[in-house]
Amino acid sequence: MVGRAKYVKFCARMLLTLILILILILTSDGLAAGSGRESTAKAPGSGEKPAEESERIELDDLVKTALDQNPSIEASQRTAEAKKFRIISEETLPDPTVSFQTMGDPFPFKLQAGDPSSGRFFAVEQEIPFPGKLGLKGKIASAEADAQSWSHEQTRRQVVADVKKAYYDHFLIHKSMEIIEESKGVLESFAQVAESKYRVGQGTQQDVLKAQVEISKLKDRREVLTQRLDITRALLNSLLYRPPDTPLGKPAEFKKAQLRYSLEALSSLALRGAPTLKMQEREIERSRHAVQLAKKNYYPDFAMGFTWVNREDVPEMYGLMVKAKVPLYFWRKQRPELDSAKLGLASAQKQRDSVTSTLYYNIRDAYTVAATSERLTDLYKTTVIPQAGLSLESSFASYQVGAVDFLSLLDSVMTLLDYQLKYYESLTEFQKAMAQLEPLVGVELTK
Repeated sequence: MVGRAKYVKFCARMLLTLILILILILTSDGLAAGSGRESTAKAPGSGEKPAEESERIELDDLVKTALDQNPSIEASQRTAEAKKFRIISEETLPDPTVSFQTMGDPFPFKLQAGDPSSGRFFAVEQEIPFPGKLGLKGKIASAEADAQSWSHEQTRRQVVADVKKAYYDHFLIHKSMEIIEESKGVLESFAQVAESKYRVGQGTQQDVLKAQVEISKLKDRREVLTQRLDITRALLNSLLYRPPDTPLGKPAEFKKAQLRYSLEALSSLALRGAPTLKMQEREIERSRHAVQLAKKNYYPDFAMGFTWVNREDVPEMYGLMVKAKVPLYFWRKQRPELDSAKLGLASAQKQRDSVTSTLYYNIRDAYTVAATSERLTDLYKTTVIPQAGLSLESSFASYQVGAVDFLSLLDSVMTLLDYQLKYYESLTEFQKAMAQLEPLVGVELTK
């Protein structure tokens, strides 16, 4: 009976040793994924993968698809093109007026021979705005077109940033589900060991129940992740202009970006190339031209005309006409227009200040998140996770000799799991913060 007990104890130790080796392999695979390698170990009980995971999706492919198919990008582009066509029309003279009139018998409109008042009148008239007005209208239209072009650029960059952030969320969910599945397999193996020890009187039923509870918690966490996966898939498909339930595939590993710029350097880049600021500068330019045009409206517009009179048995006549539109009611029309234009200019300048202030805040916010997440990522990868692995190894060794209980061993496993998940959460938060900075500063940062 004593020999059988020793044999069972020896088998249990061998099984626990194999489990520890499996844990260490899974830990090293989880860390290697952060540097571009992908885990190939398949946890026990993980089951078959979803059908959409059979293919890999690359971030660059998704960005290209969004640039080609996203309707908001195309809509802003069409609006910008439409604004450009208005420039020439605003700089062109008004359409001339052509008129015809006959004076004679009412029917059949015959001229009365020898009557000087009877004749056919042919006239053409052209309005001529005061010099400089057409040029200012063209400059206003050009500034509006430029502002819309920068609006299109902002829309394009924002869509790209949204695709990247949704992709990183999609990656995090997939990676979290993989880690949870692997940890669930390890816990199931521990549960089998605890049950075996309980059967031979070397363990307690509480160990078995605790392992089963932890496994149920992991199943619950996986269900929550599955729900989040559906949401991120729908968001990505929306940005790609696809049906929300279109399969996407499994996100490919990506290379971690580098935070190469300081906060001051990012702010300087934003001042030079942020589309929102460029758009506001064009609005200020348009408002300045509008003020100048309002001042020009105090001066009269002109019209010139030419008339030819064809008469019966009487020499033909020619006429030349010049008209001027006098701004007689300037205090009720031109002056309010000028005041309105000046207020529009002041509003555009204040709006630029507001955009600049908001831009600085958004840059600082994203930079702070990126810097903090980068430090956490390095901390988890180089210090915390290796220490958690060593703690698990120590707990296992102590459990073998009976120095710690089974619950402590389970706690070490769950601690390692939590830190692995936090590592990928920090990694994706860093990448998302970098993607959020791109449309603010006008520079690609996630490559």
